[in-house]
Amino acid sequence: MVVNQASLKRDGVQDFVSLRATALVLASYALFILGYFLSTPTVTFEAWQGLFSNLAVKVYTLTALVCMMIHTRIGLWQVLTDYIKCSKLRAILGFFLNLMAFSYVVIGFFVLWSV
Repeated sequence: MVVNQASLKRDGVQDFVSLRATALVLASYALFILGYFLSTPTVTFEAWQGLFSNLAVKVYTLTALVCMMIHTRIGLWQVLTDYIKCSKLRAILGFFLNLMAFSYVVIGFFVLWSV
């Protein structure tokens, strides 16, 4: 079966794989931050700034933020379609909640690259 991956339509398998992949990235990022807290005896502003001044940490954090947005977008779509029956209300809620998730990524981008 030939599948057009450039299509704007989503299917259940794509959502399933996207959720699992983003969850793995988010879990690995959480473990990275937890490991940093456990291995650093005193977390000061200078230590925190030193961690996030590294380019690899910036890219990893931005990747985690984008994964969080994707994970949130799919999860919101699933929850809203299951529990909000009014299509207009569902569209409005979906728009504002997805806009909020996107704004987190944009704000995170500006905060990360200003360090």
